[in-house]
Amino acid sequence: MFLSPLVSELVEALRVLPGVGPKSAQRMALHLLERNRSGGARLADVLVRAMEHVRECSDCQNLTEQARCHICESPARDHGLLCIVENPVDLLAIESSGSFRGVYFVLKGHLSPLDGIGPKELGIPRLLERVRAGEIREMILATNPTVEGEATAHYLRESLRDQTALIVTRIAHGVPMGGELEFVDGNTLAHALAGRTSVG
Repeated sequence: MFLSPLVSELVEALRVLPGVGPKSAQRMALHLLERNRSGGARLADVLVRAMEHVRECSDCQNLTEQARCHICESPARDHGLLCIVENPVDLLAIESSGSFRGVYFVLKGHLSPLDGIGPKELGIPRLLERVRAGEIREMILATNPTVEGEATAHYLRESLRDQTALIVTRIAHGVPMGGELEFVDGNTLAHALAGRTSVG
């Protein structure tokens, strides 16, 4: 299908989104132009404002329009309990569980020396400084169970060996609730067995 230059440019612009290929981008662009111009205009307006005003929280690196995000500002949160996550999506997943009342630090990725991502790029020096200030009593490592996520968790654990009063924990990885063992992969089962806890 022949598309005008501006429509083609819109399709290419939409491909910047994760998981959006050429066909999906074309479908989105044509939908906005043919059926929902007001929605497209609103999307453009909100996107411009978000790009201009959303920044990192000065405490946790989460996305916010304020100097500090609403979680870091909240007096109802336990500021001595710090959960380390790789990205804002992981933070949202934990928040949706409704079971965590502490605060966070968002690394915005994981250590990957081959890609030029070291501790500085993730804000780890700032995190270590915050922990060494003494307000944090427990740090929960909630990085992903990938090679890079495990390496990042290990680096953080080793960097804080001198903090003897600090409790460092790792989220459990294992069999999901409602899951059946025959459908769980070997690595997940190995993590589940290694992380077993006492029931009595």
